[in-house]
Amino acid sequence: MSMKKVLFIDRDGTLVIEPPVDYQLDSLEKLEFYPKVMRNLGFIRSKLDFEFAMVTNQDGLGTTSFPEETFWPAHNLMMKTLEGEGITFDEIFIDRSMPEDNAPTRKPRTGMLTKYLSNPDYDLAGSFVIGDRPTDVELAKNLGCRAIFLQDDTTLLKPVSEGGAATCEGLESVCALVTKDWDKVAEFLFAGERTAEVRRTTKETDIFVSLNLDGNGACDIHTGLGFFDHMLEQIGKHGGLDLTIRVKGDLEVDEHHTIEDTAIALGDCIYQALGNKRGIERYGYALTMDDCLCQVCLDFGGRPWLVWDAEFNREKIGEMPTEMFLHFFKSLSDAAKMNLNVKAEGQNEHHKIEGIFKALARAIKMAVKRDIYHFELPSSKGVL
Repeated sequence: MSMKKVLFIDRDGTLVIEPPVDYQLDSLEKLEFYPKVMRNLGFIRSKLDFEFAMVTNQDGLGTTSFPEETFWPAHNLMMKTLEGEGITFDEIFIDRSMPEDNAPTRKPRTGMLTKYLSNPDYDLAGSFVIGDRPTDVELAKNLGCRAIFLQDDTTLLKPVSEGGAATCEGLESVCALVTKDWDKVAEFLFAGERTAEVRRTTKETDIFVSLNLDGNGACDIHTGLGFFDHMLEQIGKHGGLDLTIRVKGDLEVDEHHTIEDTAIALGDCIYQALGNKRGIERYGYALTMDDCLCQVCLDFGGRPWLVWDAEFNREKIGEMPTEMFLHFFKSLSDAAKMNLNVKAEGQNEHHKIEGIFKALARAIKMAVKRDIYHFELPSSKGVL
């Protein structure tokens, strides 16, 4: 029997918009659902194997400042509306204390959630807290979960000495995803993190590659070959990939092993990060760069093949022999198990090869794009 996974879901600011003035959802007029929450929670509930637990602090509920008769109509309408979209909760936990009470049941404390902590049938490491406040991320840390933080960035999680909401170190590292877009939440929970790391060590090279297909173009690339670094950076920047490549190669011999082995490690990393490939576009791209027209079409179909139609009249560009361009793309195609069709025309050799790398980046960006609502494999064979 597989262990149970849970989504611990905050209410105000996560399922519904939190009223901006008094932070109390105490009338029907204030009820406004978070954008795109219904279709995505409905998808998660119907397609994925998570229990749903609502966990919410409702400061002073039942007191004169927040009477129960003002709370339940809006709450019940919210729950009924969600249920009409197929979204039901296995558990609902409401803490009524005030912050100054320091109650053990108040988020981020776990007093309401002891059934999960004491039951070995629950996979808390594979569970998530979804919420918009640092206390939700801290709850994830206290439960041994990871957090999906509904904010644009992690600024609110940076510890401050006085007056800040983040009270403990390490909250940023608890976040598995930071976004205000419920589409991205559902995509993440469906397909997971499309990341990979590859270490490839031979007598000739020692290579480390880290890749996030859903990154922001952050690159940290050092191969010992300046022009090669510049070309590899095009893949990350124009492909929207977070890419780290560190290479120690036998450059005292020549550039061959460094370039070839980097291509193999990068291709392997791409192949691993793609995972099951469900929902990806699969294909991609062409672009122009000044005097050059460069086309890189690819297919992540599982079968390596390279068609190369590009000629260079210089022996080297930077420190990189032009004969190695073909070799790089052949090794990359083989390791990533993809078709590559590369064509380039133009007069400027630098522009020509840079255009090829940029077109490759755009082809990858196009091909790895996912549509989770059409989550079948993009193949009539049923396998890639």
